Amino acid sequence: MPQGLRQPAETLLTGSGEGARSGRGAITAFAIRIASAFLAFLSQILLARWMGAFEFGVFSYSWVWVLVLGSLVSAGFATSVIRFLPEYREQGKWELFHGFLKTGRAITLGLGIVTALIALAIITGWSSVLDPVYVLPLSLALISLPAYGLTDFQDGVGRAQGWIDLALIPPYIVRPIFLFLFIGIFYAVARPPDAATAALALAAACWLTALVQYLAQRRRFAASLAHATPAYAPRHWVRTSLPLLMIDGFTLFILNLDMLLLEYLRITPDQIGIYFAALKTISLIAFVHFSISAVAMPRFAALHARGETSEVRRFLGKMQKWCFWPSALGAAFLLLIGKPLLWLFGPDFVAAYPVMVILALGLLARAAAGPAQNLLAVCGHQDKAAMILLATLLINGGLGLALIPRFGIEGAAIAIACAFAFEAIATILLTRRYFPAGPASGDTTSWQAP
Repeated sequence: MPQGLRQPAETLLTGSGEGARSGRGAITAFAIRIASAFLAFLSQILLARWMGAFEFGVFSYSWVWVLVLGSLVSAGFATSVIRFLPEYREQGKWELFHGFLKTGRAITLGLGIVTALIALAIITGWSSVLDPVYVLPLSLALISLPAYGLTDFQDGVGRAQGWIDLALIPPYIVRPIFLFLFIGIFYAVARPPDAATAALALAAACWLTALVQYLAQRRRFAASLAHATPAYAPRHWVRTSLPLLMIDGFTLFILNLDMLLLEYLRITPDQIGIYFAALKTISLIAFVHFSISAVAMPRFAALHARGETSEVRRFLGKMQKWCFWPSALGAAFLLLIGKPLLWLFGPDFVAAYPVMVILALGLLARAAAGPAQNLLAVCGHQDKAAMILLATLLINGGLGLALIPRFGIEGAAIAIACAFAFEAIATILLTRRYFPAGPASGDTTSWQAP
């Protein structure tokens, strides 16, 4: 290795400081997301080929609702866990540590069951709410809500503990494998997969993944966690988690509102399927942003708990660079081979290439802000972050309603790209206000990006 890179590489691989640990964690998360992206991309291609654009569009719409509702049933605890567990660990408050874990799991499972039952009652009791082709697949997909929510909470637990493997491998590696496996079983013993059989496979995959992740984390806790009688501070936890629930909710609706509006405005399922393929293809660059955020959030929380404001700002600046430049290179590469990638889904999907280009611009704007939104969420400014996301959601929805009837799926892409640009600018300005630049402090073994 060249001399100029040897020292930074040795620091990254063997250093004991927080910066080195964060660098290794980011690489681990990045590798997991690369593998996840490959699995998801492969499974989507095969599903689109097996099911056709129409059935693929119906299943994609059902999956979007699971993503949105499943992430909301944790009531913000999936994010607040990244704040509270490091705080209680730093302060040695193991009673509250145990109590928070039990409370988070119970709330997530309970709300998941209630939400699934309410949603099922709505879509089966009011037939005018939804196009009939979506009713059965969506009903089957909703069975997975409690399990999806539990996995989301346990993802946060893993990040808070620095267990990137137990946080990310179950939802991003194990669940797609189970989904593909169950669809293959249904295909072999029953009939070619349609949206309903794919939704049933999704439910089975979600529940099995949640169980495997729970058992793995329970085993690791047994070997590392101090025993204590659980103590509870539900009012404090809920008061902190609810603004984070708003952040999670607004973020999810921003990311998925385009798909929901396409169905609401009666865009045909085949066009929804084509749009979804383009969205998932260009969104491969988003795993850079995801990987950086997964590692940055617990360190933000720890630095904030120690009052190291200038170090928070310095670390954010480094994370933003790590997020933007790899994302820019990834976007250029994906756009270069975009049409062949879309053709893998089927010849009709190539028409969505302009959607890829538009979405890439929005994702790059979001990458420029890096984990700024996460910093606000875990450092006491979650209400400000929620207001930014609410404004972003309104911009996305308003532009979508205005542009989709005229421009179709390209209009949906323009709407979300503009919303991402607004979100990035607003979060950058707000973090500069609350976390001004100052002299570097703290970890002297931080890995410096070349």
